[in-house]
Parts: sequence; C-alpha cells; structure tokens
Amino acid sequence: MSFKRQPEINSTSTTSFGDSMDRSSVALQLLERIKSALIRGDLKPGDYLPSETELTHTLGIGKSSVREAIKMLQAIGIVEVKRGQGTMIRREPGTPLVDPMAFGMILARGMTRDVLEFRRMFEPAYTLQAMSGATGEDHQRIQQSIDAMEEAIRAGAQTSKHDIAFHRAILHSTHNPMTIRVGETLLQLIEAALETSMRSLPETALKDHKAIYKAFKAGDSAGIHAAIAISSESWETNLTYESDSELSAAPR
Repeated sequence: MSFKRQPEINSTSTTSFGDSMDRSSVALQLLERIKSALIRGDLKPGDYLPSETELTHTLGIGKSSVREAIKMLQAIGIVEVKRGQGTMIRREPGTPLVDPMAFGMILARGMTRDVLEFRRMFEPAYTLQAMSGATGEDHQRIQQSIDAMEEAIRAGAQTSKHDIAFHRAILHSTHNPMTIRVGETLLQLIEAALETSMRSLPETALKDHKAIYKAFKAGDSAGIHAAIAISSESWETNLTYESDSELSAAPR
C-alpha cells in the first residue's frame, strides 16, 4: 500500500506526532497523537497525514499499527483515504461506521433513570436552540410531522416513527452537527419506549407535540419548558417502562 507524496501545502510533518512510541497499544497512542495535533492546530481539516512509510520510520512502529489506527479514524468519520493520494483529515465529519458516543449511551441504557434525566435536560436545550434559528422549511417539516401523526392516529396506524419524526424535525432545526449527533443517539435509545407510549397514549403525545410547537412558533421559552415538562411527565409512566422494575418502584 503506497501513497504519492503530497503537495507541501497540504502535507503534515511527522514532527507533529512526536518521537517514537512504546510498543503497547501503539494504534491507540497514534490516535491520541493525531487528536492532540488537531487540537493544537498542527493538523487541520484538508491536511494529509504523513505517509504510512513516514509514520512507520519516524515513530518506530509497524505498518500494521499504522493501518489499524487509520482504520479506526475511518470508522469514526475523521479521515478519508483517497486512493493514490493519501489519508486526508475530513473537512466535515463523515458519517461514522462506528459511533463511540452511540455505543457508550447504548451500554448505559439499563440505567433508565439516567437516560430520563438526560432527556429532561437535553430536550428543552435543543428545542430552544432550534427555536432561535429555525427556517421556514424547518417549521414546515415540524408541522408536517404533527399532521402525519394525527392522520396515523385516526387510522389506528401510529408508531414510534411518527413520534420520533416530530422530535427529529425540531432537532435538525438546530442546524448544529454536534447537537444533532447527540440527539439522534438519544432518539435511538428511547425509540422502544416511544413505541409503547404510542400504543397506549397516542392522543396525549399528539396534544403534547402541539403544545410544544405552539410555544416554539411563538418564541415562548417559558412555554417550551412548561410544555416539555408536561410531556415528560405523561410519557414517563409505569406503563411506558413496565419492564423496568427500578423505575417503576422509584418515587416520583
């Protein structure tokens, strides 16, 4: 596997990555050095990493370790390998094949109380963030999600997808990639619970969505907080988490 020498304007010296490495967890050490170089500004979006051969010789590590580190960076959407050119730091984060944040939150899923507390904190925050920058198209998508949910309820065909569509429409109205990434992970975690609530309390969910969006359209921050609090209280029922004995037994 060989890459062409990169133009000086885009290449990064191996001096950015420091001296040779210990043999233990070499790929992880290289990842840490690349992360540090990005934080310091020695590496920037659009820059190419030194070639595999350069990294091998300068850092005193094997090619297999370099390749492992590059594959890790590819998996989380940080670099892009361009055939015949080299490995480039992406100008915008790519869609990760493996999302460490998502897996971390999924592993914590059993701690339902923690997930609920996080949602109570995060949902009002991103809703207010979206309110201040939502475009006309964003408002249209939010209203369409409410209309689609109402139609599905009339037909008795409502699912968690209809509930999630509303929250996703508001989430994406933030136009903030970091907020969206965290929010999408949260939606994955609560989808099963939303499915239960959509079977048992669909009209309540619809009423709550309408109240949240009414305050959203009015630019009413206090109203958003109040509407989301009411929605959370109606959603966090023993029925929604009937299999979660810890939450069911916990005092409200």
